[in-house]
Amino acid sequence: MGLHKFSIPAPSGVLHGVAHMPETEPRAIAVVAHPLPVMGGSMDNKIVTTLAKTFAELGFIALRFNFRGVGESSGVYDEGRGEVDDALAVTHYAQQEFGNLPLILAGFSFGGYVQARVAEKLHAHAHTPSRLVLIAPAVGRFAMPQVAANTLVLHGERDEVVALADLLEWARPQQLPVVVLPEAEHYFHGRLHQIKEIVTRHFNGQAL
Repeated sequence: MGLHKFSIPAPSGVLHGVAHMPETEPRAIAVVAHPLPVMGGSMDNKIVTTLAKTFAELGFIALRFNFRGVGESSGVYDEGRGEVDDALAVTHYAQQEFGNLPLILAGFSFGGYVQARVAEKLHAHAHTPSRLVLIAPAVGRFAMPQVAANTLVLHGERDEVVALADLLEWARPQQLPVVVLPEAEHYFHGRLHQIKEIVTRHFNGQAL
């Protein structure tokens, strides 16, 4: 499994990221978005890296990247608006670079909100992603849109940042299933292996 650094032009200037290449012929592209920049979120977040590695093991080309103003990516935090443009720029780069493979969008916390917005924008232009994976998405803090019925949502029972009750209030009108990890909090300390297992099980043997 190889790692390839990339830098691409974006609305804010330049975005930097890392692509995890699978050892087999790639069967999809996965773009992973990180948590809130102003709270220290970056592409090196352990949940983001766990997702990227898991996707690569599943045979996907997995890209994680720093939003504007994080690490070497230029620009400043834009409260989610510009970050949606950042994620779209990385998605378009991946599709140009690696071809017309099925697209998976994934994000943790703020990154989950951003990817739900990206999916909404792509859908409006008839480019609906194959799958959406949201880990403790930041509902309540940001105006989360509705998502596709096949979205995988994971949340911790004792999430101290995004309350489970708020997450369920968002999911309920959509009749959207939610995988709840008992006793887990927002950063899933000691539970990364479960995230990996659940994501792997979700995609194993599934047509994309």
